[in-house]
Amino acid sequence: MKFTWTVAEAQGERCQQLACALQISPLLAQCLLNRGLSEPEVLAQFLQPRLKNLADPFLIPNMAAAVDRLLAARERHELLVIFGDYDVDGVTSTALLTETLGALGWRVEHYLPHRLEEGYGLSRDGVERCLQKCPAQLLLAVDCGSTAVEVIAWQRERGLDVVVLDHHQVSEPAPAARALVNPQLGGAFRELCSVGLAFKLVHALLKRMRDLGLAEAASVDLRAQLDLAALGTIADLVPLTGENRILVTAGLERLNGTQRPGLIALKSVASIAAVAGSYEVAFQLGPRLNAAGRLEDAQDALRLLLTDNAEEAATLARRLDQSNRRRQEIERSICDDLTALLRRQFDATQDFVIVEGRAEWHIGVVGIVASRVLQEFYRPTIIFGSDGACWRGSGRSIDGFDLAAALRGCADLLLRHGGHAMAAGMSIDAGQVGLLRQRLNDMARSALSEEQLRPRLKLDAQVASSELTLEQVEELARLDPVGQGNPAVRLAWRGLSHARPPQRMGKENQHVKFRVARGGPMLEAVWWNCRDAPLPGDRFDLAFTPTVNEYNGRRSVQLRVLDWQPAGRFTPGPPPR
Repeated sequence: MKFTWTVAEAQGERCQQLACALQISPLLAQCLLNRGLSEPEVLAQFLQPRLKNLADPFLIPNMAAAVDRLLAARERHELLVIFGDYDVDGVTSTALLTETLGALGWRVEHYLPHRLEEGYGLSRDGVERCLQKCPAQLLLAVDCGSTAVEVIAWQRERGLDVVVLDHHQVSEPAPAARALVNPQLGGAFRELCSVGLAFKLVHALLKRMRDLGLAEAASVDLRAQLDLAALGTIADLVPLTGENRILVTAGLERLNGTQRPGLIALKSVASIAAVAGSYEVAFQLGPRLNAAGRLEDAQDALRLLLTDNAEEAATLARRLDQSNRRRQEIERSICDDLTALLRRQFDATQDFVIVEGRAEWHIGVVGIVASRVLQEFYRPTIIFGSDGACWRGSGRSIDGFDLAAALRGCADLLLRHGGHAMAAGMSIDAGQVGLLRQRLNDMARSALSEEQLRPRLKLDAQVASSELTLEQVEELARLDPVGQGNPAVRLAWRGLSHARPPQRMGKENQHVKFRVARGGPMLEAVWWNCRDAPLPGDRFDLAFTPTVNEYNGRRSVQLRVLDWQPAGRFTPGPPPR
């Protein structure tokens, strides 16, 4: 995959004005402007995200109706069942609501569907099994339900009320739930995932209960749920901007001091001894919480989050770690087979969308495999496996191709579908896969330009060695937490040479460390997972993320390499400052 480097337009005068006004470096000012931040009030809230700046939860569509129905259930002593989902967002949402609503006086049970037996979302099989276990009068569907028109209509016929709390795209027509709380229906909360919505729902309930003079409202400190909010928000890859930035910033602080036995045990098996940030959540904690739900069901993950017993937590954390190792083995096997196949038959001029599947591929890992394939071939990708009855798939997309909208245009070929512009899930009869591939390719061929099919590496600025001091790089940490919608800083440094020969690292020599310099101090650069990639020659330009490396009590600047090009090939503008 060949990157096209693009550097954000330098805004010298505006940067200087912003730097002076906020007492920050011009480089940090440039990075803030690149993220669309220029108004002083907005910038102040971005650089200092605080819980007091969270908006009124009743501004979310249909929140008031959901609160009314839930409070009625509490008053009537009705049994409420929380029907969740098996990914990290669904599990953290279910844990947060089970814990807080139980403490506030609801009769509450929870149910998570089995991936292989019941499939994704609010399925009829899942609801029937849920109600056999928990004969509830009210069902709260969390992280699912926005397209479950027939299932919710069937439940209403049986006299069961349904409240939906979800952030996925809503079907047309929308399901006739008692309340459909979904930011996609309008307003300023579209970045929230389901655990963020769960946090807002409890906030709304607490506000209403205080207004009603209910004493139980004083028994719950919602800040204790911020660790769960951070976990689900980061793992679900929603933008870390707006409300999410506030929740994740406060949540990571809570996570690092968490007293939950489950999270303490999970951090232990993940070997997280230092401060956990968005990286550790996304790549160490999140995959372990996801693993059980990917392979079978997510009960172990939910029990881990809810337990107050340290011994049980340690056992569950070890089981999740083992599940994650099995998941990695299954994923690696499928990826090796599939990428070998695609390298032989992929045609960049004809294949605008990749659609592949085999009956023996495990449906719990096809989404991760789709992500891996997209990284290598940079095409919207759908991968199918089979659950015996039909083929179930997961897709990932690129900028410019709304996958959820494309699937709506293929609804006649699909049994079920739903998701976002960049990620979606679906079910299909095996005989329809070829037609789906053809139709999606026709759509993408008319929607995507040749330029859009070349991955871009968007860089914040060109820099000189004088801007890569420890103090400057530490200041860039004010952009944390980074992630979707607020990417880590990416910079270009041109005309470099090796100060020492490159050095291979890792058990399989899959990483490379080299020291670079250009008219200043030598800096260390590390290129992770570059086993088959050619190394830079005598003179080269480097694209990287600056980081602070801590070793033996010493802090130093380290460059995390993203890409390199021969010197002189990259000419986006004037030389760096």
